[in-house]
Amino acid sequence: MLVSSRVQDLLGRERALLGDVLGLLVGQGAPPEVVEGARVAVRALDEAFLLVVVGEFNAGKSSFVNALLGASVLPEGVTPTTDRIYVLVNGEVPGQMEATRDPFVSRLTYPLPSLEGVALVDTPGTNAIVRQHQALTEGFLPRADLVLFLTSADRPFTESERQFLSLAARWGRSVIMVVNKADLLETPEQRAQVREFVEAGARGVLGLTPPVLLISARAEQRGGDVGFHALREVLRLRLSEVERTRLKLLSPLGTVAELLAGEEARGAAARQTLAEDLGVLRELEERQRAHQESTLGELDGQLNRVNRLLSEFEVRADRFIDEKLRFGNLRGLLNGRELEEAFRREAVAELPDAIDRQFGSMIDRFVEVNLGFWEDVQVFLARRQPESAVARTRFSYDRAALLEGIAGSAQQHLEATTQTELARQLSRDAEDAMKGAVGGLAGGLGIGAGLGALIGASALDFTGGILAGLTLGSLGLFVLPNKRIQAHRQLREKVAALREVLERIVRSEYGREQERADTRLRDAVRPFTQFTAQEQTRLNDAEQKLAALQLELQALRTEVQALAAPQSAAPSSPPTGGAAD
Repeated sequence: MLVSSRVQDLLGRERALLGDVLGLLVGQGAPPEVVEGARVAVRALDEAFLLVVVGEFNAGKSSFVNALLGASVLPEGVTPTTDRIYVLVNGEVPGQMEATRDPFVSRLTYPLPSLEGVALVDTPGTNAIVRQHQALTEGFLPRADLVLFLTSADRPFTESERQFLSLAARWGRSVIMVVNKADLLETPEQRAQVREFVEAGARGVLGLTPPVLLISARAEQRGGDVGFHALREVLRLRLSEVERTRLKLLSPLGTVAELLAGEEARGAAARQTLAEDLGVLRELEERQRAHQESTLGELDGQLNRVNRLLSEFEVRADRFIDEKLRFGNLRGLLNGRELEEAFRREAVAELPDAIDRQFGSMIDRFVEVNLGFWEDVQVFLARRQPESAVARTRFSYDRAALLEGIAGSAQQHLEATTQTELARQLSRDAEDAMKGAVGGLAGGLGIGAGLGALIGASALDFTGGILAGLTLGSLGLFVLPNKRIQAHRQLREKVAALREVLERIVRSEYGREQERADTRLRDAVRPFTQFTAQEQTRLNDAEQKLAALQLELQALRTEVQALAAPQSAAPSSPPTGGAAD
């Protein structure tokens, strides 16, 4: 590689850029293979210049490499003979094989003075039946400094070759198109037609027209080929120290561009996912509000039924007062115990059982709606966990875990809280609240039974106190009419007070249970809400860093593209590190 102060400065800046990119990728939780791609780009700066030969297995890559080197270095055949990547470097011992850290990459030495400072890489065919062969080639492509893309004159630039060339374009690699088996083309017109076809296809993929050379490896091995002579001249220019240095510096920058583009796409996908998740949270809140409104609406209807029961009691009590508090019933008025029993039998009647049933129905319905809401939460979240565009990243794993946590909280609530248990708890809470409001209820009777006991025990109050101390001698002409008016008034007051107490208790208990349900949902959602806020901050910071790195990348690319050998530059010895140690 050419050594100069300018090159050293560019190298230093590239190392710093690659370090910053690696730090960004690690910090953003990029997929492991992406992080490894950045590390490979860092190591590539210290490797020998990589001239990588790629193409389909029947394009004649091995025979092309042997013809290029002027020796039978690699095995040739009509079947896929290259099942690994061979890195050929100049060495004194012909055919000496050295293992590398990668079990599918072998380092092969051969006396190659013409390739001093260059490692020639032969890769498996890209359309071989063994899929691992293509994976090997595609994985090695980002390390290439210059690509010799081999196609065959009998099947030039196939669709699979076009797709593979797009990978080279994506990584920003410099490409020379080589059309092998040109001896099969019998006329100049056929050669021109194939050249134009390959040029047009490559230009459509790369966005520029690369050199296209028609060669015959077979003819070169048998005595010489004009196309090979032209190819060697192109390689001589491309592998000059100045051009080699320029390409060596450009290769990691192409890798950086691809890595940053990938991170930009992942960031955009993550932001889109977060926006959708925020919509999910908002919809959950809307569903929660709708659930509350629906519950309150049903509660109003249930309370109306309780009020009807009390109104019916009030009608019976009114009738009892009118029938009993009259002069024609003086004998009955003198028997207080019998009068109380008659009040319980005729006015109170089935009120306790009816209220018990109504409260039981009310609680059952509330429990059903409440548990139904949590089931809806589960189904809702399950439908909103599609395959993410940012799969296999820390972001996607963390997000999925938190969403599963919300759904898991709903499932846990459903499993831990049976309908019977929740109904029992609500009934117990309401009964306790009733005791605190009106007192005197026997434990375990239930709301309706306790209320019936209260009404029955307070029969004197409901009849205006007329049964207490009532004697025939104290009766005047207007006593009973006045007592009757007083009893009706006190009846209204007592029933109104009962209505108020019952409604207050029921609404209070509904509210308490609803607040417990809301708290469970808030607790379940809170970690995800916090995650969303943190991720938005992280992604915004990453977006700013990404923009700064892309500006630095563009500046470096411009300077490297304009790189020329200074007058005082002196060649350095080739790197001692291998291409695939």
